[in-house]
Amino acid sequence: MNTLYSFRRCPYAMRARMALRYSGVEVNIVEVSLKAKPAEMLALSSKGTVPVLSVDGRVIDESLEIMRWALAQNDPQDWLLKDDPQGQQHCAALIEENDQVFKAHLNRYKYAERYPEQPMTFYRAEGEVFLRKLNELLEGRDYLLAGHPSLADIALMPFVRQFAHVDREWFGQTPYGRLQVWLQRFIESELFTSVMVKTRSP
Repeated sequence: MNTLYSFRRCPYAMRARMALRYSGVEVNIVEVSLKAKPAEMLALSSKGTVPVLSVDGRVIDESLEIMRWALAQNDPQDWLLKDDPQGQQHCAALIEENDQVFKAHLNRYKYAERYPEQPMTFYRAEGEVFLRKLNELLEGRDYLLAGHPSLADIALMPFVRQFAHVDREWFGQTPYGRLQVWLQRFIESELFTSVMVKTRSP
């Protein structure tokens, strides 16, 4: 049986679970306690971070690689934009900006007390640059790069959600109306709600 070591609230694990669920790949999800990581997970991946997928004797311990592996098995809505090379490039660039730049701003905003060099609002403003960009991409369409979800939407959504939830009242009053609707659509979707169901830790 394929096994995914996951932590329910980790955005990297969320996006991996969403891709696996969407593609219909059967996985046994093991909810990991980050304070007491299971020995079998550490034996598979010495990094000690979730998600880790053990499948067909292979170990994949990067969330984006897990997503791409799942979509290679089955991609009914064309999340990979297979006939759109420009869309694929745009997708890769957005994910890289999210993972390398926006995630750093998100960490500082969410845990501002650990970064006393600047006020919380400073880190929030740095993150807003990306939110504005996403809001502009949603002009005239429901998803970031196409008329349907793509890998970019799913890869970014858990991080945008985390940013929005630091101060929900603030996010609700921002001018990013299209992004608010986009996020809410995913939060209420069967795909997201199904992967957020609590599973018992081993």
